Amino acid sequence: MNLSAYLLILVAYLFGSISSAIIFCRLAGLPDPRENGSHNPGATNVLRIGGRISALGVLLFDILKGAVPVLIAFQLGLVPSEIGFIALAACLGHIFPIFFQFRGGKGVATAFGALLPISSLVAGAGLCSWLIVFLLCGYSSLSAVVTGLVMPFYVWWFRPEFTFPVALVCCLLVYRHHDNIQRLWRGQEERIWDKLKLGK
Repeated sequence: MNLSAYLLILVAYLFGSISSAIIFCRLAGLPDPRENGSHNPGATNVLRIGGRISALGVLLFDILKGAVPVLIAFQLGLVPSEIGFIALAACLGHIFPIFFQFRGGKGVATAFGALLPISSLVAGAGLCSWLIVFLLCGYSSLSAVVTGLVMPFYVWWFRPEFTFPVALVCCLLVYRHHDNIQRLWRGQEERIWDKLKLGK
């Protein structure tokens, strides 16, 4: 691994550590997402606590956090293993942000952003999987877990050279949803549209 790859891994982590959910909530006068709703600083929780426009901004920024470092890596001509670890670093930054006491989000949007430059086809397949599960059940967390489980197979089929790093990212995403999995098992997880109806 060359020096530029190491530097870009560091940059990807630091860029990923910018918690857009916390920043957007502060700008919009919304409560801290780490202390309200699901206590997760991500777009879904910002939506839960009433910030629809802010949630969209968070979603777009989190996608960029994954996409930009990977795009730069491709422009520098880095090899797939290096690009994969740069994508992983961006997700780690989002999940364990150094600027916010290492209390970050689940990393789904950032992982999706990192996948876009690797393969828009794979990213599209992942998005379709997420949407199908979400429309069937209404659980954002279950949609993310199912998508995380099937994504390595999509990557293996279309871009096999990226299978290992993407599988690492997906394992991390599923692990970050362990609390949601327990609530789903107990029947205590909240559907997104139920919360939105209550907020009207």
